[in-house]
Amino acid sequence: MRNLLIWPALVLVAVGCAPDTTAPARAAERFHAALSAHHEDAACAMLTRKTAEKLPDPGQTCAEALREAKLGPGGAVTSVSVWGDAAQVRLAGDTLFLHRFTDGWRVKAAGCEPVRDLPYDCEVED
Repeated sequence: MRNLLIWPALVLVAVGCAPDTTAPARAAERFHAALSAHHEDAACAMLTRKTAEKLPDPGQTCAEALREAKLGPGGAVTSVSVWGDAAQVRLAGDTLFLHRFTDGWRVKAAGCEPVRDLPYDCEVED
């Protein structure tokens, strides 16, 4: 009988430790929604500071650089992986990497495609 009481407690602990995948998924969806609505300034505000600073070429704004970037269409979320303050969100038409800050999840890289045994190659990244 004692074992029966321990089992539910272990299940509750395991469930309580599961990472939140909803917040990074929503951040990725909002980023692509802003791009789809041609609100590149809003999409730029969703990037990490380092990514937003690195993205534009000299004399170009972040919004102009996002307009020129070859990002996938976004689409439905197909999977989310979270490791502490880092997350990967796969959408039907794009893969994004995000980082969690005190004010929420921000896009660190977008337009990412796997390259065999190497890291992802991303159109937008820091």
